Amino acid sequence: MMVLITYDVNTETAAGKKRLNKVAKKCQNYGQRVQNSVFECLLDMAKFRILQNELEKIIDPEKDSLRYYFLGDEWKNRVHHVGAKKSIDLEGTIIV
Repeated sequence: MMVLITYDVNTETAAGKKRLNKVAKKCQNYGQRVQNSVFECLLDMAKFRILQNELEKIIDPEKDSLRYYFLGDEWKNRVHHVGAKKSIDLEGTIIV
């Protein structure tokens, strides 16, 4: 299933900037960045739960927020992109 993960991390302190970097790096391990604080992740429920747990250990819930949007398996019919930053095929072969 496709999960859109968005986050807003308070970066007024050095600790906040560190949390922001950790959240971004964690999300990069599971999907592709499509906006500054938005990732598309193709996950099964087990992987989603692992990622969710890891992210929620990083953030400060008093200062930061995470949002998860579940687009399901038919996500290609729900996403329309215009402009720069072409998407990669998350279902295809990815060479790192």
